[in-house]
Amino acid sequence: MAADHTTPPPPAKLPRIVAASLIGTTIEWYDFFLYGSAAALVFNKLFFPDSDPLVGTLLAFVTYAAGFAARPLGALVFGHFGDRLGRKRLLVLSLLLMGGATFCIGLLPTHATIGTAAPVLLTALRLVQGFALGGEWGGAVLLVSEHGDARRRGFWASWPQTGAPAGQLLATGVLSLLTATLSDDAFTAWGWRVPFLLSGVLVVVGLWIRLSVDESPVFKQALARAEARQGEAAEKLPLVSVLRHQWREVLVAMGARLAENISYYVITAFILVYATTSADVSKQTALNAVLIGSAVHFAVIPAWGALSDRVGRRPVYLFGAAGVGLWIFPFFALVDAGTFGRLVLAVVVGLILHGAMYAPQAAFFAEMFATRVRYSGASIGAQFSSVAAGAPAPLIATALLAEYDSATPIALYVIGAVLLTLVAVGVAVETRDRDLADVTADGASPSAPVDTADPVAKTPAP
Repeated sequence: MAADHTTPPPPAKLPRIVAASLIGTTIEWYDFFLYGSAAALVFNKLFFPDSDPLVGTLLAFVTYAAGFAARPLGALVFGHFGDRLGRKRLLVLSLLLMGGATFCIGLLPTHATIGTAAPVLLTALRLVQGFALGGEWGGAVLLVSEHGDARRRGFWASWPQTGAPAGQLLATGVLSLLTATLSDDAFTAWGWRVPFLLSGVLVVVGLWIRLSVDESPVFKQALARAEARQGEAAEKLPLVSVLRHQWREVLVAMGARLAENISYYVITAFILVYATTSADVSKQTALNAVLIGSAVHFAVIPAWGALSDRVGRRPVYLFGAAGVGLWIFPFFALVDAGTFGRLVLAVVVGLILHGAMYAPQAAFFAEMFATRVRYSGASIGAQFSSVAAGAPAPLIATALLAEYDSATPIALYVIGAVLLTLVAVGVAVETRDRDLADVTADGASPSAPVDTADPVAKTPAP
């Protein structure tokens, strides 16, 4: 077992660091999920009015997927500069970009006003959202992971992960409130803009908190060691280094994300389409079910993170992946029943099982990579996978529903992703006891046996 000699921050300081990461990720996910919910509910009418309703939804989800397409670019750019300049600066920039793009969507003219320019501008703003989110996740989880110690890293690093359900909760809650208090005509005319404009207020709060925390001590130590070697390591591109020496870890991270990402967007985004079109459930009922499920999701993620500190990252992750695969057919059967109670049960159980993958993911990915390439490695592994997973998930699910008028192909699609994730995590090395300051360029800890013929493995990476 590697002794974690990284000096942890004072007890009163760590919660502030966690809060800074959490509020930022909450706001960014609020912005991102708000778009997904609006794409399922109103964007087909406002930006693609000449299409059949289901085709319009498909086109709206195409713009939704465009945000995912930009996330790998965000991961590359933010990862590069985050590994060279630090985590904090890049997190401030990502928050400004995401909040600004979301606020502008709230001001965007619709197709009825400016014609085809409306969906073009909508897609451009969605690309900015995706670029910002591609850089946000890695920095947020690393800021917490690198401030804590190995004994409770899974628990503390899981808190930025709760930003996803918190953002989903906030976005769905605002939309649910508006749809409950406004007529359909009022919501379509102007009500949908309110939650997008609200993002501007949230960003100001997020920046105030995020600017008050310190840079990661692990990163500062690594930067000092690199400078002591007269810049030898700092001159290398983090992207090149991580793909040369830790490509296996990148592939593991990508594979681990498949089931987690696809299942999440099927459960929380596609369900708004499926429940309202195939199960004859009202828009308000579907939103309320996702609202309740997101609240439960938020509560269980830290518990799963704490469990990963006791039993390891891999067992918890594998349990969540297998659980989602087994639950997906009952999930659709419960939604088809059309009652609110069964709809809530379907979403809640699905998100509890998803949380078992999502909670340990932050610490798991952080522990795979050396400090000076950690932002790049974790971000690339997470965000490149999202292009193949979360980006097309609602689109593929909607297309399968349109083609087969059945949930069975969609369930098989999720199960296929689960099998790939089980393989990826199954072949991975357990990382629970690693010291982040001592992870080498091949992903090992110095206390672990190394191949003395490999110069990369013999020398700790900065």
